Amino acid sequence: MDGIARANDQQAQLQALYAEMAPHSLYPLWEVLAALVTPTPRSPARVHRWEYGPARDYLLRAGDLISAEQAERRVLILENPGLPGTSAVIPSLYAGLQLILPGEIAPCHRHTQCALRFVMEGEGAYTAIDGERAIMRPFDLVLTPNWQWHDHGNESDRPMIWLDGLDIPTVRFYDASFAERLERPAQNQAVPAGDSLRRYGRNLRPMRGTAADRRPAHQPLFHYPYAEWRESLMGLAASEAPDPHLGHALEFVNPADGGPIMPTIAAHVRHIPAGFESKPRRSTDGTILVVVEGRGTARIHGVEQKLAERDLLVVPSWQALEIRAETPLVLFGYSDKAAQEKLGLWREDRLQ
Repeated sequence: MDGIARANDQQAQLQALYAEMAPHSLYPLWEVLAALVTPTPRSPARVHRWEYGPARDYLLRAGDLISAEQAERRVLILENPGLPGTSAVIPSLYAGLQLILPGEIAPCHRHTQCALRFVMEGEGAYTAIDGERAIMRPFDLVLTPNWQWHDHGNESDRPMIWLDGLDIPTVRFYDASFAERLERPAQNQAVPAGDSLRRYGRNLRPMRGTAADRRPAHQPLFHYPYAEWRESLMGLAASEAPDPHLGHALEFVNPADGGPIMPTIAAHVRHIPAGFESKPRRSTDGTILVVVEGRGTARIHGVEQKLAERDLLVVPSWQALEIRAETPLVLFGYSDKAAQEKLGLWREDRLQ
């Protein structure tokens, strides 16, 4: 038997073996190893930009047809076109735009998923966490830590829209989802609005063991106002040159431990000066970016995406990103970096 015949015979026997094993749920690793252990990340997620204006119009139209109470959460999912049917913006995270109209309440519930809210427009609505309200203003960051009761209400005279970022796909991967709904729509106010910010928002905290230290030790702060984080970012921009790959960048931190704001989600802000072009950088965390101020262009693998205020852009894992600012550009971003760092997986590559 020559070499070709022997190879063909081997393949025929292997195929017969595979067919015999399959009913027993046994499969050969050697046939799929190259796809399982890849030399570099191969995310199925695609680069995608959502213009805020059209998404806002669809959301307001939905507001005419279904109430916040009926929907429980009136949200348009930002589903990545490379991940159809998953409700995911990257494989590990979810994104959506939520609308609360004047006078509405999004009913109180809690769940094992961690969530952040980044306010896109409107002022005066609130998110309540365990009996405390955070009054929301544009570009504020508000957290709803996992398994804490939360509801949203709008006592203003204007629609309120924010970006929801959750670790729904991560929790789904671990089959660890639990949720409960409170019997009444909203919680009772246990403390004045903004109480946690006053207690924990200046790198101080009440002495542990005292009645004043009322928030969970692992997650005391849940409101990061735009006025405060922008002042810090602009102070950094005024004091030093931008990083070649990131511009001026600040990470939001949990004051309890100095780490990411949530166990699975990290968040940051960036300032790119007018006329500045960042050098290409890639990292393993998929990132969702929101344009807070300014105009510019994002280039990913040579493909350019225009950036305008309130537009949203997803940058999948290990995709090199360059940003050019036409005017001073301020960006908010969140990613799965927090989870990756805990697992020893996170990596970045600064090119050029």
